[in-house]
Amino acid sequence: MGTEGSRVVVPRNFRLLEELERGEKGIGDGTVSYGMDDADDIYMRSWTGTIIGPHNTVHEGRIYQLKLFCDEDYPDKPPTVRFQTRINMTCINQETGVVAPGLFPMLANWRREYTMEDILTSLKKEMLAPQNRKLNQPSEGNADQRMERKDLVLRCLIL
Repeated sequence: MGTEGSRVVVPRNFRLLEELERGEKGIGDGTVSYGMDDADDIYMRSWTGTIIGPHNTVHEGRIYQLKLFCDEDYPDKPPTVRFQTRINMTCINQETGVVAPGLFPMLANWRREYTMEDILTSLKKEMLAPQNRKLNQPSEGNADQRMERKDLVLRCLIL
């Protein structure tokens, strides 16, 4: 009934509820999944994602855990995306695990229609890109383990 070219803007919480429902049902071939960190988070800000590394890459057989943080301006602005699991990719800050928006086209050219599922699927495709598919990868472990190792090395050097 609206004028041609008009569109309905779905409120943030309804949009996130739709994404939660979709994430709980499972996505595609099962190599990408996501859900909320805390079911009691009424603002639905903190999410966890998982990507299983694609075949015929250095990522094959690895399971990557990510954190996605949807601020109050999501979906108008992209979430912050950070790998918990250590990974070497051209669009990821090696120290923090944060996906650099300027180096990852989906975040750099964010559109309201994009979803967390789209981000995870796009990151999996990025693992297949020539510049990432054969990069040497750090030993498996998460960021907390990386920090624990750095602390241990520092303590060993001090002694």
